[in-house]
Amino acid sequence: MNIAILGTRGIPNHYGGFEQFAEYLSLGLVKAGHKVTVYNSHTHPFQGKEWNGVSIVHRKDPEDKMGTFGQFLYDFNCIHHARKQQYDIILVLGYTSSSIWGWYYPRKRSIITTNMDGLEWKRTKYSPKVRRFLKYAEKLGAYYSDYLIADSVGIQQHLQAEYHRSSVYIPYGATIFEHPNMSCLDEYKVLPYNYDLLIARLEPENSIETILDGKIAENGDRKFLVIGKHETKFGEYLKSKYAANDKIVFLGGIYNIDILNNLRYFSNLYFHGHTVGGTNPSLLEAMASHCFICANDNIFNKSILGTDALYFSTVTDVSHILTTAQKSQDDTRALIDNNIAKIRTTYPWNHIVEQYLAHFEEIFTKAHK
Repeated sequence: MNIAILGTRGIPNHYGGFEQFAEYLSLGLVKAGHKVTVYNSHTHPFQGKEWNGVSIVHRKDPEDKMGTFGQFLYDFNCIHHARKQQYDIILVLGYTSSSIWGWYYPRKRSIITTNMDGLEWKRTKYSPKVRRFLKYAEKLGAYYSDYLIADSVGIQQHLQAEYHRSSVYIPYGATIFEHPNMSCLDEYKVLPYNYDLLIARLEPENSIETILDGKIAENGDRKFLVIGKHETKFGEYLKSKYAANDKIVFLGGIYNIDILNNLRYFSNLYFHGHTVGGTNPSLLEAMASHCFICANDNIFNKSILGTDALYFSTVTDVSHILTTAQKSQDDTRALIDNNIAKIRTTYPWNHIVEQYLAHFEEIFTKAHK
């Protein structure tokens, strides 16, 4: 099959979850013998036309000059190029800036299957007007796609209830981290298991303030490392709000997976505050990195972690957990081991690639009967 992947800034990953996913999926599909093309922003650090057997198409991306509106033009440029190709299947990752061009999808030539991502319209960083648009964009994504993919059971249920559209459930994947290197900590001036950690986009719906306010209330001696791009309005606000506390350290965005895995592995507590979305890639990576996880108490996180994590809803919850929970405690080992077992049996990347491949083969066969 000839497969294209749209909806990311490109590969290799220099940004986030969808880019990481596109990287693993495209490599897996190429290994299985299929032709794969990934669309990259023209500003992507990698400028080659091929990466490990994956064809790369760079398209004009004016986001750096126009802001968010540039994302819509970038997606249009990708779709416009795809219309002229002979792709059997186009996998669209997300809908926020692509679904308004759904009428322009090459549906007569290619099968369109969309990973519907999370409930973007619930993100509190957006104004009511933008959130209404995102809800409309989700509707367009469901309408213009031939097939839908849900990365969590919660999203699958939402798509059925809201749009009466069935979807195939395929989560994200992760690779178990097995070779920790303590020397990676030197640059960050922390000792093993003597710091707590948060890795997320610095956005309100990721519970950043609740978690850091909990750290302030706890007033403990451990450092609290915050990893995520902070050159944003909300990021600058957070840095200003917590500037007086020398235990809270903003490290900015880190995209080297080996460094991230080591920081996760040697952390005491790993906080996952995401409240919107499905199977979040960073949560699976934390599980795969032997983290002792404290997660926001919601259906998306609980459907993955079950009873193998601590949960918080309030500042008081976070403060109490920081005060009392230690990775070295005997009963935490079972939680960590159980999460590792989930990665091994439910979320290994080869298994996720196989599920996508099965989905592609099924819809390709249906189209050519």
